[in-house]
Amino acid sequence: MSEPTATVHIDGASRGNPGPAAYAVVLRLPNQATYLDSEPIGRATNNVAEYTALVRALELASEKGVKVLTVFSDSELLVRQMNGEYRVKNADLQELYAEAQALRKRFDRVTLTHVRREANAEADRLCNVTLDCEKQLRKTAPVSREAEPSAAPPRVRGGAPEPLEEEAVALLNAVAKSWAGNGAAAPSAVEVWDRLWALLDEHGVLKKRK
Repeated sequence: MSEPTATVHIDGASRGNPGPAAYAVVLRLPNQATYLDSEPIGRATNNVAEYTALVRALELASEKGVKVLTVFSDSELLVRQMNGEYRVKNADLQELYAEAQALRKRFDRVTLTHVRREANAEADRLCNVTLDCEKQLRKTAPVSREAEPSAAPPRVRGGAPEPLEEEAVALLNAVAKSWAGNGAAAPSAVEVWDRLWALLDEHGVLKKRK
């Protein structure tokens, strides 16, 4: 009996290429559980963001015990490079490529398939939501740089009331880690966005979009 196949849609985005960037992962297991993972990665190119998404997808699937995985990406370059059709000439991608190929060995089989953007809509939306959330929160409540990297989430100062600070940080962590750490299934990207936007609007921090 063949091993059941898990699927993962990945996406990376950069506003400016290079510019503010993020990745997104939508992992679906054979038992129907779905896990989302997304996070800003600072200033990077689209291709670096795409490869970061692949690396994180392979890490997450491995953590969940997946052995057979199908990866869907709208980056033709990434898929062709990972499948050995194109060489990786860009120095910024070589390390991520090597990391992805090493992670691939944890599985019995990993298939990478190129899809059009409309077939990758959920990962694309989650990636853009992550970038939008970071941009909006940075505008309205600058993050203190005093906290150590290993410390608790940094305090948000100025403008935002205390309850918003705690709830927003918690929700952004949920977006980034998708409840994968405690085994709970993640909400859809639409639900995450709606909840975050309602929270910000409730506290009068943001104006609603027209």
